[in-house]
Amino acid sequence: MRLNIACIEGDGIGPEIVAEARKVLDKVALVYGHEMIYTNILMGGASIDVHGVPLTEEAIAAAKAADAVLMGSIGGDTITSPWYKLPPNLRPEAGLLGIRKALNLFANLRPAVLYDELADACPLKKEISSAGFDMMIMRELTGGLYFGERHTTEENGVRKAVDTLTYDENEIRRIAIKGFEIAMKRKKKVTSVDKANVLDSSRLWRKVVEEVAQNYPDVTLEHMLVDNCAMQLVKDPAQFDVILTENMFGDILSDEASMVTGSIGMLASASLNDSKFGLYEPSHGSAPDIAGKGIANPIATILSAAMMLRFSFDLDKEADAVENAVKNILKKGYRTIDIMSKGCTQVGCKEMGDLLADEIN
Repeated sequence: MRLNIACIEGDGIGPEIVAEARKVLDKVALVYGHEMIYTNILMGGASIDVHGVPLTEEAIAAAKAADAVLMGSIGGDTITSPWYKLPPNLRPEAGLLGIRKALNLFANLRPAVLYDELADACPLKKEISSAGFDMMIMRELTGGLYFGERHTTEENGVRKAVDTLTYDENEIRRIAIKGFEIAMKRKKKVTSVDKANVLDSSRLWRKVVEEVAQNYPDVTLEHMLVDNCAMQLVKDPAQFDVILTENMFGDILSDEASMVTGSIGMLASASLNDSKFGLYEPSHGSAPDIAGKGIANPIATILSAAMMLRFSFDLDKEADAVENAVKNILKKGYRTIDIMSKGCTQVGCKEMGDLLADEIN
């Protein structure tokens, strides 16, 4: 199979971690008989330095021409970098918002996995963390409160702010379909999170999700109020498979879920549109303070590449190989400095990439 991948190295540690992800993808291609074709795209600070803007029309066109986008990290030191003396629409992060909009990336996927070998980093009690967890937060990314009409006024000398939460059934249906499709690749359970006891938008959300569920009889659907879900994430995270929810709830819950893993350097993410196309990136930032030192953890980017294999190319076996390589290397006791613990062997960014690539055979 030919895989046409646009690569955005980005800023900070981005070039280092993307290089290791490509190394692992190249090993996958060698072992499983695929062809990887990479197109490099500038975005963020790297694009500002060359083009004066964080995202060009040419970069957008190149991304659209690819089958998927693999990205490192965007941004720099907000205090010292000259990028942050520019107007907000010309700063590095504006490029990320721009490409998400241009590619219509409405479905955000944030896996939260607790590896046995990293259980000590989990902030939960051992009687909870010992059960382990492996969940996927599916967040609607382009609708809801963040994109609704808003205004601030003053009435009779009192300041008043209004934010509007709006969803139509088509926006809900398309994210629900994605959620059920991904559940079919996992443990076949969807927990739809809303606030249907209060909000009309949540009542519509629940109704449309139930309609979509009828097309996936193998998937178990449950509904959960968002406040209860927030509690259950720290009480019994092992119960979850796919958590499907709207934009603001997903923003909050995905951060909570990632925190209970205890290691942001291990967290992948993906943003998908209504086809198989997606943008895949680590959840962590650009870490400019360690850029160029060779100590960055590439695992989140490599796991993002595994998500790309699974969700954009339907290469589940290859994705499993990458994810199993990560588990095996952790079992063998290799760690980058951010996840280092007593008795383990510390390695750098490049060495971790080499180990993971060698594990795929």
